[in-house]
Amino acid sequence: MKIAVTYEKESGNVFQHFGKTQYFKIYQIEDGKIVSSEVIDNGGNGHHALPPYLKSLGVETLILGNRGQGAVDAIAAAGLKEMPGITGSADDAAELFAKGELKPNFAAKCDHHHHE
Repeated sequence: MKIAVTYEKESGNVFQHFGKTQYFKIYQIEDGKIVSSEVIDNGGNGHHALPPYLKSLGVETLILGNRGQGAVDAIAAAGLKEMPGITGSADDAAELFAKGELKPNFAAKCDHHHHE
């Protein structure tokens, strides 16, 4: 299984604003363990184009911080599962996910974008 985490390169943390994500950390998970990972850029995509881009890379699940309703809709339309409201280390979040222990917070929303 391939998962993507919105990634802040400077800190290694989960980036908190989905639509402005510059990088993702992609993890390959097998048998409850991370077997590989790589950092990729956003492919020049923003907001609504990010979920189909990730899906095209084989990503099944997206771990992220906050997101607006437009992102929620785009993620669902691309057929990705989402694990929102995650903070802290991207590697730790991926480890917890691999073990089935990551707890999403579906209330995590960006509400400052009234146009979405």
